[in-house]
Amino acid sequence: MSTPAKPTAGTVGVVVVNYGGGDLTFRCLQSLLASEWPAEQLRIVLVDNPVDGALTSDGLANRVATQLPAVRVIHSSRNRGFAGGCNLGMQELPDTDFVALVNNDATVEPGWLAPLIAALRADETRGGACPKILFATPYVELALHSRTHRRGRGDRRDLGVRVSGARVGTDDAWSRVQLVDGFWGTEPTPADEPGAQWTASTARLRLPMTPMGATPEGVSASLRLAADEPTSVTISSGDQTVALDVATTPTWHDLPLAGPPLEIINNVGTVLNPDGSGADRGFLEPDDGRFDDPVDVEAWCGAAVLLSRAYLDDVEGFDERLFLYYEDVELSVRGSERGWHYRYVPESVVRHVHSATSVEGSSLARYYNERNRLLVLARHESLGHTLRASGRTLLVTGSY
Repeated sequence: MSTPAKPTAGTVGVVVVNYGGGDLTFRCLQSLLASEWPAEQLRIVLVDNPVDGALTSDGLANRVATQLPAVRVIHSSRNRGFAGGCNLGMQELPDTDFVALVNNDATVEPGWLAPLIAALRADETRGGACPKILFATPYVELALHSRTHRRGRGDRRDLGVRVSGARVGTDDAWSRVQLVDGFWGTEPTPADEPGAQWTASTARLRLPMTPMGATPEGVSASLRLAADEPTSVTISSGDQTVALDVATTPTWHDLPLAGPPLEIINNVGTVLNPDGSGADRGFLEPDDGRFDDPVDVEAWCGAAVLLSRAYLDDVEGFDERLFLYYEDVELSVRGSERGWHYRYVPESVVRHVHSATSVEGSSLARYYNERNRLLVLARHESLGHTLRASGRTLLVTGSY
């Protein structure tokens, strides 16, 4: 069991931005208040962005003011996005030694702060320290095996079955399913099968265990499956296998959950690619020890990070024109250009409900991801590099 830090360790400000997060945001704040850090040296600021353009929130601000009075609530007059919300919150913390940014859909483990602060204190050129960010709940893996066919008319894919939904217990888990490999990617699908994907002959996916800490024993699960023509598929989990008959209309099928629960990595630092994209280091990898060594990383992830006061004073705040996505990459790159470094610290653990506020794959997410990737590239790379990347984006878009 970790020992609470001494009061001389430094003052920490934490910024959480809310946009209709409700209970998720409330649980985030509760976990922050339970941090093993002196209460008098921990200042938590909640920035409440209005929802749907109206000057109203989801009611969370009043709940926090009543039940969590130690949290300071800042009401934004407009939706400033993640970038502007963080800037607004950081303005309320001008005299803290460190500032942490934590997504409203994340929860921190009690001892998360001390390792991050120790990493920043060990090297004054470190501007940010990154925790090990795990997905919120453990997952159980399933393997799918099926016959395949080709549709022809230019479609050369070997198609198995179409997966369009998942349930764990009574919860709709489709948005949190991890499609590990053997899937052909998102494509136009019927209106009643949003986000459906075809498998190849073999595919792997993971289902989240709900609630937190659940084990596969006694947890029911099902997938919604269909195919172009009646076919069969075998689904294995651990030492159990079932054979299913799949029809042409989407139908729910019960599944075995016998595999061991796996802790899965969401982010252990960010990798910068030549095309300007930022990738979650370790994304979808099991937390099996391979990411247990502290290392320097190219960039930090805004889902959870601790930043030094000297770094923030030097690079200033987020570029609010980015609004959502890549604001963390841009600020990381801006700092690197000024000599700052970033450290991944595996002893610090945070859990994250991935894409709970802005759904991954939605038109909003795709727009800001692609637009901001090119804007950050244009700001920090040569004109030739930016034009080549933009040209590739146009070609890929045209191919779709």
